[in-house]
Amino acid sequence: MIAAADINVTKIEHSKLNEMSLENIPFGKYFSDHMLEADYENGEWKNVEIKPYQPLLLEPSLAALHYGQSIFEGIKAYKDESGNAFIFRPYDNFKRFNTSADRMCMPAVPEEIFIEGMKQLIELDKNWIPDKKDHSLYIRPLMFATDSMLGVKPSDTYKFLILLSPTGSYYAEPMKIYVEEKYTRAAPGGVGFAKNAGNYAGSMIAAKEARKLGYDQVLWTDAFEHKWLQEVGMMNVVFMIDHVAVTPSLEEGTILHGVTRNSIITLLKEMGIKVEERRINIDELISSYKKGLLSEAFGTGTAATVAVIKEFRYKDEVMQLDLAKATTAAALKNRLDDIRYGKAADKFNWLYKI
Repeated sequence: MIAAADINVTKIEHSKLNEMSLENIPFGKYFSDHMLEADYENGEWKNVEIKPYQPLLLEPSLAALHYGQSIFEGIKAYKDESGNAFIFRPYDNFKRFNTSADRMCMPAVPEEIFIEGMKQLIELDKNWIPDKKDHSLYIRPLMFATDSMLGVKPSDTYKFLILLSPTGSYYAEPMKIYVEEKYTRAAPGGVGFAKNAGNYAGSMIAAKEARKLGYDQVLWTDAFEHKWLQEVGMMNVVFMIDHVAVTPSLEEGTILHGVTRNSIITLLKEMGIKVEERRINIDELISSYKKGLLSEAFGTGTAATVAVIKEFRYKDEVMQLDLAKATTAAALKNRLDDIRYGKAADKFNWLYKI
């Protein structure tokens, strides 16, 4: 068992912050001064340390490069007006990380490394949390297989890392979405619910082709009929239909159990808006649009938080939404921001203080 005191810390001499600004920074481009690293060998976690951010020395035969055993999470930390630092719902991400690990035949990471290591790392790099609206410190825990041999089997060794990346707004403009019918993101029995690297690699060609058509991302459909709606890009999706918030159900295991999704559902109910987690297909969406019942749609995720959708295209059908009616998305984002930046009471106990 790893205790908090067992995490070795090596500090940098001069911070990179002295040479840069944290205003209007792009997502995922810059990283803080330190990172956490741990190794899994002989059935136990060891060599847990916080050290200066640096390259890794890896073998070309690394199992993760050949067989894709790699998972990650996305979490954010914020500062309130008094300068106090908080992580948003880290235990939910901790639980989901180990759910992904189980699906990918990887060992669980203990709380003493994931949560306590994250806390110590952010304490050390607290100054990297921007104190500007729509800015935050993005936290990327990841784990990958490190056996240095070829052969399709679960690795015996793994490396766990936590990286910190200050970031600004992810999606600045409302999105145009292409309804995907050719490519498939996930199917029942697959790994759609796991946050593994392969899900993201497999999605890139659909997004690339959508951008060629003038669209920002795709709305994924099921693998069999290409009718039933799943996620939008790498986010969960919500449709406001006749004053009801409809979001695809998690039951089939093809959709990521989003922490932001769960937060949004909680806030929708707090606002008195009915929420339906159920199957929804593209025909229902088109019918609702033509009847004037589809008032708005938006994606939810850690990176974007709430990303408004202004247009869908399905075959030759184009559905353009009136952004003036996107009041629910705006209210949700404001409510969530008020909680995360300490402007409203955290009555759901979502904030973990550093």
